[in-house]
Amino acid sequence: MPVYEFLCNSCLRKVDLFAKSVSSSSSVSCPYCGGQSLTRLVSSFAYHKSLSTIWEESPSEKSPDYYKDPRNIGRWTEKKMKKLGVEMPSSVSQMIQAAREGELPPPVKELNPNVKEI
Repeated sequence: MPVYEFLCNSCLRKVDLFAKSVSSSSSVSCPYCGGQSLTRLVSSFAYHKSLSTIWEESPSEKSPDYYKDPRNIGRWTEKKMKKLGVEMPSSVSQMIQAAREGELPPPVKELNPNVKEI
């Protein structure tokens, strides 16, 4: 079921509600104040790029901005290992995958405990 955004006309809060269709908005109520008068809002949408598109749009390795994106460090490592004909150790592969998902590798966390994961 899709999520629809509504504006409660009683408390003026934006609420996200699961609804079977747009017409079901008349049967839902505001979870904050219980108001029955809700107006459907135009929701934003997500656009997901393919991995190849992300790589094409990322700056060149020669650009000073290339390593500002930590995902590029993993790409560089993968590319160099492949070029050298060396099989990537599974621990390194797992660390790169975790970094792509926003988790900092343990050595980085130990170097600066104040760095927060995103």
